[in-house]
Amino acid sequence: MKRDTGNSRNSLKNRPIIFMTYVTVILFLSLFIYIIYYIYHDADTVIANSGNRRQDAYAAYITRGKIVTSDDVVIAETLTDDAGNETRKYPYGSLFCHSVGYNSYGRSGIELSMNFYMLRSHKNIFSKVKHDLTGEKNEGDTVVSTLNYKLQQAASDAMGGKNGAVIVMEPSTGKILAMVSNPGFDPNDMDNVWAEIHTEEGEKSTVMVNRATQGLYAPGSTFKLITLLEYYRENNGRIDDYSYECKGEGIYNDVKIHCAHGGVHGNVDIEHSLAFSCNTSFCNMGTTLDKDSLHSLAEELMFNQELPWNSGYNKSSFVLTGESSDGEVPQTVIGQGNTKITPLHNALIMSGIANGGLVMKPYIVDHIENADGAMITKFGSSSYKQIITTDESKMLTEYMKKVCEYGTAASQFAYTSYKVAGKTGTAEYDNEGNCNSWFVGFSNPDNPDIVVSVVVEDSNVNQLSGAYVAKRIFDEYYR
Repeated sequence: MKRDTGNSRNSLKNRPIIFMTYVTVILFLSLFIYIIYYIYHDADTVIANSGNRRQDAYAAYITRGKIVTSDDVVIAETLTDDAGNETRKYPYGSLFCHSVGYNSYGRSGIELSMNFYMLRSHKNIFSKVKHDLTGEKNEGDTVVSTLNYKLQQAASDAMGGKNGAVIVMEPSTGKILAMVSNPGFDPNDMDNVWAEIHTEEGEKSTVMVNRATQGLYAPGSTFKLITLLEYYRENNGRIDDYSYECKGEGIYNDVKIHCAHGGVHGNVDIEHSLAFSCNTSFCNMGTTLDKDSLHSLAEELMFNQELPWNSGYNKSSFVLTGESSDGEVPQTVIGQGNTKITPLHNALIMSGIANGGLVMKPYIVDHIENADGAMITKFGSSSYKQIITTDESKMLTEYMKKVCEYGTAASQFAYTSYKVAGKTGTAEYDNEGNCNSWFVGFSNPDNPDIVVSVVVEDSNVNQLSGAYVAKRIFDEYYR
């Protein structure tokens, strides 16, 4: 019987063709599935990217939407005159200038990050069809921020035009309730602002710098919370028997350290050391610490790290390591030296302490709604990282409460109707006694409501303290 060798040979020849056919079909189906997935899942994300210039094409047939506060105050809107000319207006001038930003010269703030959403319209279909037929523009969607107008105004008023920054946030959610940075600018007058900062005289201007997220300052005594935490860890939590005799000054690793304002605190334990912000006691603690361990703790607390913030910011820095000289330790452990931190970062650390050690991702936009007020997109809160243990957060909170009850912040908070846990700080930035004033803390320590982080520049000159500013914000919150 003869074998069918011809068919066998043809079958062998056809195998590569059949294989390539299957591969082509599979690739085609994969591409088709990806296109469908992209259209329904990724397209908006790609288009919404703030770097995507194609977004501006929407402006030809959509009027840019509003930006409003969480308490329904319009803080940015587009006005159209009888000739059809559009002008972006900011009703409160410089009050929200760094957080809301501006809609020209490249954009900034919410105007930049939410550009795509304000150039989309989810008006009802009948209105859209009518506008399409008449050639009118549709109303863009509204961005509802997490900002609170009353708290923003209170923070700005308390700063009184002095240079510095304020961050107010909810520790349990990460919502930014207020963000103030002085000096500021009027986004209604961007042509002149832009021209001024590009002159020889104006090129050193810092009005465009958002000090709340980009300003790097020595943390001053607010850093003592980190020194205390490291001391607590290295001593396995056994710090109740700590005792030190403060004489107002001392020499530590060949460095002379004074307590603020020539104060002499006498015999102090841990509680009184923090409450009175005793420099010599903290140098006594700090010089016993392992430098590498302190560096590791600082990085756990987000120094030298990226922060969970999607707009412009600067990383805080902590440079002390095991290889650093012992002479760098005394200044470092009391928040001087080369350590730098932003008000945003200090607020995040404080939020972690207030929230049982868990830091929530900070965010400034709550949701998007159409021009009729219907919800379109919701931006919820989410956790970022656990920076300390629950027990450590409780320990630090208890000591911080004493700061406000009888310590360095008592003049502001000892007799308020609400309770505050916090830490003051005075940070010298030159050898002439010029300094910045800090306050970081949170209200209602047993179930924290809000965190406030304040830095006031040149406080020795303008006589304005961070604690004073913070109290005015807390007062407004509980009014």
